[in-house]
Amino acid sequence: MTTAVELRPPLLADVREAAETIAGAVMKTPFLPAPRLSALTGADVWVKYENLQVTNAFKERGALVKLLSLTEEERRRGVIAMSAGNHAQAVAYHATRLGIPSTIVMPETTPHVKVTATRGFGAHVVLSGETVAEAEVEAERLAARDGLTFVHPYDDFHVIRGQGTVALEMLEVKPDLDVIVVPIGGGGLAGGIAVAAKAISPRIEIVGVETRLYPSMWAELKDLPVHAGGTTLAEGIAVRRVGRRTLEIARRLLDDLILVDEADIERAVNLYLTLQKTMAEGAAGAALAALLTAPERFRSRSVGLILSGGNIDPRILSSIMVRELAREEKIVGIRLIIPDRPGVLGEITTILGRLGANILEVEHHRTFLKVPAKGATLDVVFETRDGAHAQEIIAALEALDYVVERLERPEAPM
Repeated sequence: MTTAVELRPPLLADVREAAETIAGAVMKTPFLPAPRLSALTGADVWVKYENLQVTNAFKERGALVKLLSLTEEERRRGVIAMSAGNHAQAVAYHATRLGIPSTIVMPETTPHVKVTATRGFGAHVVLSGETVAEAEVEAERLAARDGLTFVHPYDDFHVIRGQGTVALEMLEVKPDLDVIVVPIGGGGLAGGIAVAAKAISPRIEIVGVETRLYPSMWAELKDLPVHAGGTTLAEGIAVRRVGRRTLEIARRLLDDLILVDEADIERAVNLYLTLQKTMAEGAAGAALAALLTAPERFRSRSVGLILSGGNIDPRILSSIMVRELAREEKIVGIRLIIPDRPGVLGEITTILGRLGANILEVEHHRTFLKVPAKGATLDVVFETRDGAHAQEIIAALEALDYVVERLERPEAPM
């Protein structure tokens, strides 16, 4: 049953109360300077490592506050949630810890690893529908049928104030922070952070980030139709419909909203891994991607980034790393048309070795119709120091009258 308090937006006092409620049960994650990201972006970058929570994402905060708000009767009957990822695991983990039965409705398309993880935390998992929206319909049906309390992933008073505890911890460490950059899906994290941070430091700016494929909050704030869809690395913020409560908070307190492309999200995930030695899922990479997209917006300012979660498929992460090496021309693929005679392959590999290239893959083809009958094609993928080194190698091959064609960037082997 919704109380009068829960019908209004959360206040700073509500967020502070939430922090006291979850103290000791949810990790107070590190908020640390990131000198290498600062040097790269020109801002004074600090990172909030929410990927260090037990379920590797910030969602535990709001989920636990909601669960602790339940009456004894509501706890006995149990809770239900719909989610394809982090919210599912957060509800399952803390519900089990508190002895509350939990049911999680997940789309049938949810990766098996996420379904297994949610079951592993003690939830009863129901697979229904192709999308999260369809899963929500089933969750609401089951909630009404079985008398379960619905734990919404973002559009809930207790969830929002729980997520706002992130801002309390950030400003406790660095009270003079200029900007907080936060990924936006449904808006619960951004809403909670905005409520708390603006009340503590009215001068601070709250900048939201969405993937360009799912600009739902951006469209709502501009009173435009929402056009969202497509495959994104940032599936955690791939939301077609933001919350009613969170939209109202965003209208009042959000200072800016930046849309980022997939390439910048990929680059951000790779930078977290290579520079910060930490795992970031696509949605978490969006905050850093905003600095890569609009560096002048943040230059010379102290910027807090929310690394909201680290649940990324290792195979996807492997692919991202190789793709970034290719973008930096540290992995290069070329195709050469060569005469089909003994010794040619040895000559080419000798040149590559002499110039310091490390050969990764070689493919030899004789049957392509565009190749002369006495010729062949040779595809070579090799490592280089950088783009200049790659061009030096290609120039050396061309000097020997080989026709060199650049190939598309290679993908990581699956």
